[in-house]
Amino acid sequence: MLSFFRVNAAYQMISLVVFFLLLRLPFFFGGIPLLIPELSWMLVGEQMNHGFMLYRDVWDNVSPFSGLTYWLIDSVFGRAQWVYQLIAAGLGVIQILYFNYVIYSREVFPERTYIPGALYAIFLNISFDLGTLSPMLMANTFLLFAFGLIVKILVRREATNQVFEMGLYIGIATLFYLPASLFMVWAFLALLFYTGATIRHHLLGLFGSLFPLLMVLLFFYMNDGIESLNRNLLTSVFQVKQYNLTDFSSLLASLLLPLGFGILGFMRIFTTLRFVNYQTRIQQVMALWFIVSVFTIPLMQYLAPMQFVIFIPPAAFFATHYFQSFKRKSFGDEFQFMLMTAIIVFIQYQGTRGILPGISMGKLENLRAKSAALPADIKNKRILVLGQHAGEYMENYSATPYLNWDLSSYDLKNLDNFDSVIHVYDNFRKDPPDYVIDKVNIMPKLLSRVPALQSQYKLSPWKGIYQKI
Repeated sequence: MLSFFRVNAAYQMISLVVFFLLLRLPFFFGGIPLLIPELSWMLVGEQMNHGFMLYRDVWDNVSPFSGLTYWLIDSVFGRAQWVYQLIAAGLGVIQILYFNYVIYSREVFPERTYIPGALYAIFLNISFDLGTLSPMLMANTFLLFAFGLIVKILVRREATNQVFEMGLYIGIATLFYLPASLFMVWAFLALLFYTGATIRHHLLGLFGSLFPLLMVLLFFYMNDGIESLNRNLLTSVFQVKQYNLTDFSSLLASLLLPLGFGILGFMRIFTTLRFVNYQTRIQQVMALWFIVSVFTIPLMQYLAPMQFVIFIPPAAFFATHYFQSFKRKSFGDEFQFMLMTAIIVFIQYQGTRGILPGISMGKLENLRAKSAALPADIKNKRILVLGQHAGEYMENYSATPYLNWDLSSYDLKNLDNFDSVIHVYDNFRKDPPDYVIDKVNIMPKLLSRVPALQSQYKLSPWKGIYQKI
């Protein structure tokens, strides 16, 4: 298979697409588990489609452009998981083709092949959760566009006004996934160390990065949402995270091969002397990408393979050098490539189909949305879940802004504060839920603090569930 992608022919672009779609076969046959983050994104789009404004009326920490994307999907298709998977596959194809195009057309490696695209396609299938339309996947597309511009600048050996476009791509990526803002540092260091960029070029790149961010800030300022934006998005990213390590084995198994072969390729660079200067500089820029990506880990809201999609470009880049370092028609590189592909495909099928019963590796059990044991009457209702939701919204709709529990705690766990009580009452009044599912025993205190709600809600026959009268 490796020798096939070494063939330099125009039809290989089609081969890359077909290869990627073959790796995504489990998604074509359905049955892909719905993840809790995926359900949350659908709820955000649903609420925005009902006329509620992100952050001000929908408390969630999804970035603005991601929320806008989910709103557009819901306005056209509703709550459809297959649409998320289809668009994610489309973005995957774009990333694969563009990544291979940049490396191929700019002669980043001495040998022009389609191995970079093939490796990128394989690494995009290290886990089934990479098959959904995550903010990280969308941001990664624009970071790749920025990388393509940096490569073009390095090849010409001079900074041009394209640094503004590069900064613009990073700014857009930030609006899809806020931790991507760290790549502003990556771009600054790349321009500083490896180009003849002047202060004017650096300022131009900075303005390109900040321009879309300033436009979004202006929008929220004009719609009385700047305080909500700061609380629900900006502040929440820098809060101390309490990671659940239940699925750590799945994460480790998914990342082991891509990062392992990437590191092997990076080490082989030191024993190769046939690179020209600009190729060496591009390698160093990609090494900087990996280092900056490491600093995004503390900013992640949870640990899952799809959060690490930003690591795929450097992993595919250096793994390409590892496999190209073998002689043509070498049994060793063919065997390693086939074995790596087989293991990654097995992990994906294990996660989606459970080939080996009793083994949880790859299944991401902790992130799966599970149908909640709710009474039959609570179906297609507007509900509020007090506590972390795990599937209660699968057959119901979200009410009130309190979608993300970590953010909702700002009001709902601070009921001794008069302002918080007023906020809660106003939010109930604007978007009253039919049922309140209280997992953390907050409702009794809330009803005692807000007498107006006592006449509207009563404890139902089911434990912990309050019904609107």
